[in-house]
Amino acid sequence: MCSKKLTFLSLSVLLVFSFNLFSQVTLPKILGHNMVLQQQKEVPVWGTASAGEKISVSFAGQTKTTVADKSGKWSVKLRSMKASFTPREMTIKGTNIIVLKNILVGEVWLCSGQSNMEYAMRKYSKFQTAVKGNRPPEDDLNTANNPNIRIFLDRRKYMEPSPEHLGWDAAMGRPLVDFSAVGYYFAKDLYAKLHVPIGMISAAVPGSRIEPWIQASKMDVAPVMKNGKTLDKLSADDGGSGKFYDTMIQPLIPFALKGMLWYQGESNCFLNENIRYAYKLKTLIESWRTDWNDKKMPFYFVQIAPYNYSASKDRPLSNENLPEFWEAQRLALHLKNTNTIAITDLVDSIADLHPGYKWEVGRRLSLVAANKAYGQKNVVCSGPTYQKMKVVNNTIEVSFSNTGSGLASRNGKPLSWFSIAGADGKFVSAKAEIIDNKVIVSAPEVPHPVSVRFGWNEAAQSNFINKEGLPAVPFRSDNPWDKLF
Repeated sequence: MCSKKLTFLSLSVLLVFSFNLFSQVTLPKILGHNMVLQQQKEVPVWGTASAGEKISVSFAGQTKTTVADKSGKWSVKLRSMKASFTPREMTIKGTNIIVLKNILVGEVWLCSGQSNMEYAMRKYSKFQTAVKGNRPPEDDLNTANNPNIRIFLDRRKYMEPSPEHLGWDAAMGRPLVDFSAVGYYFAKDLYAKLHVPIGMISAAVPGSRIEPWIQASKMDVAPVMKNGKTLDKLSADDGGSGKFYDTMIQPLIPFALKGMLWYQGESNCFLNENIRYAYKLKTLIESWRTDWNDKKMPFYFVQIAPYNYSASKDRPLSNENLPEFWEAQRLALHLKNTNTIAITDLVDSIADLHPGYKWEVGRRLSLVAANKAYGQKNVVCSGPTYQKMKVVNNTIEVSFSNTGSGLASRNGKPLSWFSIAGADGKFVSAKAEIIDNKVIVSAPEVPHPVSVRFGWNEAAQSNFINKEGLPAVPFRSDNPWDKLF
């Protein structure tokens, strides 16, 4: 009899505890101490509580109230605010009270992708052995000391809502060790340009294809190209559609962001994808923008680095599969407010899938953000980009955009990795000279040139740059996809 009473009592205590836990106001993990809120946008604050529970949110002189719906969900939107270095508290009141401390207002970016975006600051020693370019002047892993740069590491098994609010971290000390190096250096350089608090959210998984980052329902489509040809449904590629979206991206929505950074593609390139990847990237960009209710949100991505994909033993690949993938990535530039950076010069060995120049990748992304998202038009943010070609006698005259203060050779030697072909389509290595800020390409074997290519090889690391030091973007004038996407 005594045992039955104890069992009943234990069950009663458990039910009371469960009821109290459910009735508590609960926040998503992205809302926490030390966070940065996006300036000059409405700021959503949301969570769960008991159905019908009255909730109030107070921050920076504002108080917003609402009532949890039948499913226990609630949300409010704070009015847009100016950037502020003043640490402030946010108070969320319901049955319980949550106080989030040390909150700043500034610029917030989400960085996502696979291993090269996940590539953590703990690998700093590899940065120091890099042989090209200027290494960071100081060891940021040990000397970083800017409390106005805040970081949030989105972990796969961490994002479920709970009563705990551990929050964000300042980008220094132990928390920085595991954070994305690209994300940190982007923030560091952007801070130097804008002088406002910067918040970075890193959601990246090594080895991930693009499909897991897209909501599964958005993949069940068969893209129609401009020539009327219909591709197979994107979901047919069986890449685990949606699993990282569901666990890492969806829990962030609708946290206010300025923009998104994407560094992914190696896993899809190994599968010899081109036009299908272009449509997947388009789907990801458009669906994430829809999720955040911002059709114009900046989305900047990295063209993956040179690598010897053709050495893969799993499937037959040629040394042109990577350039075709670069081409597919760049098709996303047909979408507004997208941009990309080339990193063909940031590789010491094409046998290394994870080159260590992450500080420069972050810096180049910050150049794009400064120019495109923040209107600093004096900032040159891209290397020479193919614009058009013209056959002149036995040469091809190539014009470029993004020439900065002029075209140049990085080492003063003749430009490398140009090739031309005649009507037979057989490309041969060509001489390339800079004349009047254009490149004149020719080869004795091709007296009647028709097409020109640059950097069209997985090993191509050309010396062709603009005078700002940014590398020219690989291209082929006979691109078969551009008018069909």
